[in-house]
Amino acid sequence: MSSIIAISEAASLALHSMAAIAREGEGPVSLGRITASTGISSAHLAKVLQRLVKAGLLHSTRGPRGGFEPARPIGEITLLEVYEAIEGPLDDRACLLPGKGCPFRFSRCLFGDLIAETNKRFRDYLSQTTIQSLLED
Repeated sequence: MSSIIAISEAASLALHSMAAIAREGEGPVSLGRITASTGISSAHLAKVLQRLVKAGLLHSTRGPRGGFEPARPIGEITLLEVYEAIEGPLDDRACLLPGKGCPFRFSRCLFGDLIAETNKRFRDYLSQTTIQSLLED
């Protein structure tokens, strides 16, 4: 099974973890607390969370009361920032094939505007959705 929008496991973990950490509220949330409730490998999740720390989206504290917490107000952190911290800049290409223009030299894309429109909607959603908005009912 495949999807037109492929989100890596690391990006998905980053997005979900940011929301889970924010949902916990005040104070650091330990890696163990996150992995205990999800069954996710702590080694893998730690690498993902450290990338978010490096990107300035999370702050980490060591020690028995340590853990991770948002580095900025969660109403200012967008899903696009989290996604791009893991995946790099979101590609706006309108073609699924590599290179510029159609390598098969079709006069118009076989998918019409579907790829460009899907990419735009995906980018718009990520850029307009904050971590805070995910926690609101």
